[in-house]
Amino acid sequence: MGRLIFKACAGLAFLMAVMAALVFIPAGTIDYWQGWTFLAVYFAASVAISLYLIVKDRALMERRMSGGPTAEKEPAQRIIMGLASAGFVGLVLVPALDHRFGWSQIPAAVVLAGDGLMLVGWLVIYFVFKANSFAAATVEVASDQTVVSTGPYALVRHPMYAGALVLLVGIPISLGSWWGLPIIPALAPVLIWRLLDEERMLARDLPGYADYQRKQRWRLIPGIW
Repeated sequence: MGRLIFKACAGLAFLMAVMAALVFIPAGTIDYWQGWTFLAVYFAASVAISLYLIVKDRALMERRMSGGPTAEKEPAQRIIMGLASAGFVGLVLVPALDHRFGWSQIPAAVVLAGDGLMLVGWLVIYFVFKANSFAAATVEVASDQTVVSTGPYALVRHPMYAGALVLLVGIPISLGSWWGLPIIPALAPVLIWRLLDEERMLARDLPGYADYQRKQRWRLIPGIW
C-alpha cells in the first residue's frame, strides 16, 4: 500500500508540474486565473479518483499507473498514444498562447462552464472505474478479465472514451480559449482509431465480448454511434 501511494503521489506531482509549465510558461505570466482554476479542478478530481482507487480497488490503481506510448504492447497503439499525447499538450499549450496574445475573449461564466465540463468528464470516468476493475491505461486483456455490461457500459461500449471526450472539450474553454477547440476534431480520428483497434483486440481475446457488441449497438454516443 505504501509503495502504491508513493508512486501515485509522485506521478500526480510530476504531471501537475508539467501541466503548470505548459500553462504558465507559454502564457508568459502567472496572472492567469483561468489557468489556476483549470489546474485546481483537474487535479482535485485526479486526487479524488486516485484516493478512491487506493481505498476501493488497488488492482485497478496498479493498472492505471502504467500508461502512455511506451507502455503499449501493440505498435499501432504506441502510435495512437503518441498522437493523443501530442494532442493533449496542444489543448493546454494553444490556450496558454491565446491568453498571452489575447486572441479570445471568453466570459468568466463560460470559462467556469468549461471547468464544469471537465468535472462531468471525470464523473463519467469515476463510474467507469466503479463498474470495471479492468479499465487499464493500456489496451490489453487480463487473464481473469470478464465482459462488463452494467453501469455506463449499458449505455455505450466505451464510456471511458466518452467521458474523456467531454473532459477534453472542457479544457480549452476552462483555459479561456476558443482557439484550442479545433484541436478536438483533429484528435477525434485518433480516438476512433484507438477505439476500433481496441474493439478488434477485445473481440479476438476476451470471451463474450463479441456477444456484447451485438447487444450493445452504440460505441461512443448513445443513439448516434
